[in-house]
Amino acid sequence: MTQATPPTTDRIEDRLAAATADFDLASDREELARAAERDSYEDADADEIDEALIGVLTARTERDPAHDDAAARVARWRHARNVTGTDGPLSGETYRASFVEAIESGVERDLLDDRMAEYDLESLSHALVPERDEEFGYMAVSTLVQRYFLRTVEEDEPLELPQAFWMRVAMGVALAEDPEDREARAVEFYDALSTLRFVHSTPTLFHAGTTHPQLSSCYLTTVQDDLEDIFDSYKAHAKLSKWSGGLGNDWTNVRAEGSLIESTGVESTGVIPFLNISDDVTGAINRSGKRRGAACAYLAAWHLDFPAFLDLKRNTGDERRRTHEMNTAAWVPDLFMKRVRAGEQWTLFSPDEVPELHEATGQEFEELYERYEQAADDGELRQYERVEAAELWRTMLTRLFETGHPWITFKDPCNVRSPQDHYGTINSSNLCTEITLNTSQDETAVCNLGSVNLAKHVDGEELDREALSDTVETAMRMLDNVVDLNFYPTDRAERANTRHRPVGLGVMGFHEMLTERGVGMASDEALEVADRTMEQVAYHAILNSSRLAKERGTYDSYEGSKWDRGLLPQDTVELLEEERGEPVDVDPEERLDWGEVRDHVAEHGMRNSNTTAVAPTATISTIAGTTPSIEPRYSNLYVKSNMSGEFTVVNEHLVEELDDLGLWTDEMLDRIKYHDGAIQEIESIPPALRERHRGAFEIDPRHQLELTARRAIWVDQSQSHNVFFPSTDGTLLDDVYQRAWELGLKTTYYLRTLGASQFEKSTLDMDEYGRTQRRDADGDAGDDATDEQGEAAADGGRTSPPSDGADGGDACDASDDSELPSVEDPTCEACQ
Repeated sequence: MTQATPPTTDRIEDRLAAATADFDLASDREELARAAERDSYEDADADEIDEALIGVLTARTERDPAHDDAAARVARWRHARNVTGTDGPLSGETYRASFVEAIESGVERDLLDDRMAEYDLESLSHALVPERDEEFGYMAVSTLVQRYFLRTVEEDEPLELPQAFWMRVAMGVALAEDPEDREARAVEFYDALSTLRFVHSTPTLFHAGTTHPQLSSCYLTTVQDDLEDIFDSYKAHAKLSKWSGGLGNDWTNVRAEGSLIESTGVESTGVIPFLNISDDVTGAINRSGKRRGAACAYLAAWHLDFPAFLDLKRNTGDERRRTHEMNTAAWVPDLFMKRVRAGEQWTLFSPDEVPELHEATGQEFEELYERYEQAADDGELRQYERVEAAELWRTMLTRLFETGHPWITFKDPCNVRSPQDHYGTINSSNLCTEITLNTSQDETAVCNLGSVNLAKHVDGEELDREALSDTVETAMRMLDNVVDLNFYPTDRAERANTRHRPVGLGVMGFHEMLTERGVGMASDEALEVADRTMEQVAYHAILNSSRLAKERGTYDSYEGSKWDRGLLPQDTVELLEEERGEPVDVDPEERLDWGEVRDHVAEHGMRNSNTTAVAPTATISTIAGTTPSIEPRYSNLYVKSNMSGEFTVVNEHLVEELDDLGLWTDEMLDRIKYHDGAIQEIESIPPALRERHRGAFEIDPRHQLELTARRAIWVDQSQSHNVFFPSTDGTLLDDVYQRAWELGLKTTYYLRTLGASQFEKSTLDMDEYGRTQRRDADGDAGDDATDEQGEAAADGGRTSPPSDGADGGDACDASDDSELPSVEDPTCEACQ
């Protein structure tokens, strides 16, 4: 629909007046209008004028965050015009009519499930709250418009307004309910989503209610040592990636280079060439038209090809033995870490000669491994290699610093603490390292994710427990519905997900929640908050899964699980200590009345094999306007890059506090920009305020691990934990990752390092935190890494931020066109 467009100047002034009407902007509106005129031209159309206004407003966001809110309004109104033909702001009547039309049109065009038209659309339209559009900042609006809102296939025309989007997702997820309950549940789900208290992961937002509802986030596969299965795995890889799934592929079963192939009498080329093919498959797939495929290959640290695996992400060497598209992760058993710390040797095997090793865990693994070592010494194995464990660990960390890979993940904590230890083995994590589910030749593990926005559950200086309880109850029902509604690209995925029904309820906005409560993330108080908050989330997640079991029945493989044996996540810390034969440095203290949960599970069982997993949420936290996942705020002022563009991000809490103190001036802004968004060196800012607003590289990474360890007590899967490392010292890097193991963490994710130009401005002294003291082989306290590792790590530092498909080493550097540091979203959007 077209309409008359006022002259350019008049339209600019009218739109600007409407967009800024209730904002006390630092900028002069007349000056803004003239700037927009300079960026436009006579007789420009409405979209071009709006784009000029958005550019002028967002350019001033760093000075006054209210400019971003005004830009978001202009962007929303432009989108409303493209959907309805009517300039925003829309009347309630027009908004509601657009929702009804969108659903009807979506069904007619075969974009939406026919059952979506069976709802009382007029009634649901009156449940919409258009005012909630104001919750979105400009980056959120841009991201939603470009990638999330439903569009026609042929014309690529948008169909959804923001609240219609939330309602479409809610209706789609409510299709699993009994017909008589669907409408009420849809409204309940809509309220949780539209108030940003809970947000599903990206695949659910993309596909809920559509004719191909692939709603799951993550798939985990195990590749067998068989040529036919390897190539079947490539096919499954492509099909799973096509529908927005992120993949974690376990390749440990595939025999090593030089091993004998009995059927042909020739030697195998090993796992590396097959990983190169998998890398090509990853790069070739376009996930739902939204993003290239994304996957992570896992290999056990005892595999004979493991040293070559460590080199896969390097930019030099034989390209046939490199994987530039695919991520890599090391699957590390506890025995390896013990030998690193004891200064002992480590034996590498080909899996075809040690067939029981991959499925074994804990003490059973250690006994088998030592028997195979003896067999090697006795000449019973065709090939093996002895290396110094500390040297292999050193190489692993050096490659990690150089390329951001392989991610370090720990096999035994994943398995010993798994609720499903009766059913098989966890052979890998997923693309984002928060999922820990069993895989086998017959089953592809699947997980369905969503995150509670903790920042929306703050009441004064405390967490609103009642509101959190309500949100988790609704979220668990929504996630359980996803299992039944899901479109499964492969039979193995459907078999596993319907049999075990795992879900992963996570959290986001942790740092923003701390800020709103006046707690510094680097403080001891933050450790207590992390512990107590995750205990409450887990308490209600487990209780509500059990309530769903009472209503709908337990999952098929419940019998024999840890749940069935009366073991909850916090009970498994002691089990890990028993398997390791040494303490895990956390204290699982219950503060809530867990008797109610234990009694309910004992009587009614569990609906879901797993209930909690903390995903990265880089994208959905953008939509929700909060800090990602459990991560610290990257910086107080930086540029974030994603598929929707580049956006200036400002810590609005800091701006507000400085403004209240009369300190928010142009000079202060310049000083913060000079320090790349950090404020620790600006002495005119009160110390308490500086402490509350530390950025990611100003909080000791070991303290961040402690925060994750406190949460891990209550989490039955894992957490995507990015390590922010503000140093080039290899001995300190060793200390960080050994500390992760000591704390019993299951997985780690990206290693983020400062760009070369940023190291000299870093203000965090890692030595002040105190290195972890441990005993070396001679019984003396000391560090396991050497100066050689430190030099190698320092030489390997990269000087540009990782792109969506990059290795992921550096997290921070100035972009070409901005004075601000830049951070880019990781490849794993499926979990985001």
